[in-house]
Amino acid sequence: MKKIAVAALFAVMTMSGYAQSGTNSPYSQYGLGVLSEQSNGFNRGMNGLALGFREHNQVNYLNPASYSAIDSLSFIFDMGVSGQITNFKEGNTKVNANNADFEYAVGGFRVARHVGMAFGIVPFTNIGYNYASTNNLVTSSAPTSSAATTYTNTLSGDGGVHEVFLGAGWQPLKGFSFGANIGYIWGSLNRSVVTSYSDAYVKSLARYYTADVRSVHFNVGVQYTQHLNKNDEMTLGLTYSLGNKMTGDAVMQDISTDPQSSQSDTTSYSIGDAYRIPHMFGVGIMYNHANQLKVGADYSFQKWSGILYPTYVSSNGQRDYVLRDGVYQNRHKFTLGGEYCYGEYDRRFLLRVKYRLGVSYATPYYKINGQDGPKEYSVSAGFGIPIINSINNRSILNISGQFVRTEATGMIKENTFRINIGLTFNERWFAKWKVE
Repeated sequence: MKKIAVAALFAVMTMSGYAQSGTNSPYSQYGLGVLSEQSNGFNRGMNGLALGFREHNQVNYLNPASYSAIDSLSFIFDMGVSGQITNFKEGNTKVNANNADFEYAVGGFRVARHVGMAFGIVPFTNIGYNYASTNNLVTSSAPTSSAATTYTNTLSGDGGVHEVFLGAGWQPLKGFSFGANIGYIWGSLNRSVVTSYSDAYVKSLARYYTADVRSVHFNVGVQYTQHLNKNDEMTLGLTYSLGNKMTGDAVMQDISTDPQSSQSDTTSYSIGDAYRIPHMFGVGIMYNHANQLKVGADYSFQKWSGILYPTYVSSNGQRDYVLRDGVYQNRHKFTLGGEYCYGEYDRRFLLRVKYRLGVSYATPYYKINGQDGPKEYSVSAGFGIPIINSINNRSILNISGQFVRTEATGMIKENTFRINIGLTFNERWFAKWKVE
């Protein structure tokens, strides 16, 4: 148990030290940011497919009921990194950006017969963008003059939300399991809009939006497996995450600066407990043939509609920072995928490799100026490569590639290619030596 506690502490310290933005997307300026995959190495190859999967040698924290399937005598520790290249296109303008991120660290082990536990730290949302646009300031005195004053809007943001969790799963009856995770969500949301002018006599304007948020997060899951015959079975998985308020003030500072005197006038606004996380529902099904071919489908629903969002408003010279409805909308995501492995314990190395494929489609959870945000289309493929040496033949290297297209009518199009690498350590920790 001491080893387990040390590994858990290591996971939390590692992720806390590396918690950073994993995106350059301008869409991360909306809502809580870009929603993270919240999947680990083995199911990223299937584009996040997870709700019906029961893996004996992986930690499937997207459905805590699956913890009851973890092997006895094992301690599993999984960590992952990703790197991505994104192409942004707006009209005839194209820009590329690169990112790398240390994403998650999770662990799991069996504590009793048909009872498993898991812990870890995973991303929830990401914020990361920095871009600017320059235009002429049109006035009645010089509407088209080449010498007209120009202004530059610079928009930037960073931060995001992470979750540390502890969970357990139990199989009280043959074929039926249930489980729960309790987590702590925390993070910072930092955004700014700065307007500067080429005329040194015109005051610059800036608005800074900040929030340090935190909340308890609770989710449950169930799985039921029906054996169809000797080689075939179906597993149905259901999950539910409780929506609740995130504590922490949303603060906006409105700053006007005179470039001649460098003096600033600052007006601050604050809204207590302005952010919320939604209720989330998921259902998935998985078909397993002889533990060789596994195919499945997931559907998830996030009830963002009705949640208020802190918004800056200005009307008739009056400025304010208020909670407004109509910014969020419900999010739907559909995923199809599968995995094939000829023989997990086959003597031939290539036949022990797991081959994975997945596709998904997701609707946006926010609106931009009253219009639906970007939809997301993605496809992934990956491998689970066994690590075999004289010390350990149970660990797995999970490698996958993913292509994501994000687009909305009349808005920026994003094409992202992402490489995910996850290393699952599977150690035999609980065996007792017997000497005769």
